[in-house]
Amino acid sequence: MQRFTELKVWQRAHALVLKVYALTRDFPSEERFGLTAQLRRAMVSVPSNIAEGSKRQHPADFAHFLDMSEASAAEVEYLCMVSRDSGYASAEAPKPLSSEIDDISRMLHALRTKVQQGAE
Repeated sequence: MQRFTELKVWQRAHALVLKVYALTRDFPSEERFGLTAQLRRAMVSVPSNIAEGSKRQHPADFAHFLDMSEASAAEVEYLCMVSRDSGYASAEAPKPLSSEIDDISRMLHALRTKVQQGAE
């Protein structure tokens, strides 16, 4: 398996982490331990699980971590909706993030399928 930093899905997820941090920078201070922290944690979880899973000895373990990344991506998508609907983010701000999350989720699914096939 190649180094996690060479995986396109990790690169895109890492770039999205930085965008989520930028988006949440202007959230109200009372949300620092609420929505801001939850959104950041969920987003950081996506590339973190890719990195951790890539170092597992068995393909099935890597596939499990990719599955967790995919679940975290879904959480990020929802939390972006909450950000928009609560008025903390403009109606337009989460759209590119959601689009990128969709792409990353598809990439994670494809990689997980490939890893699982290699485990058989």
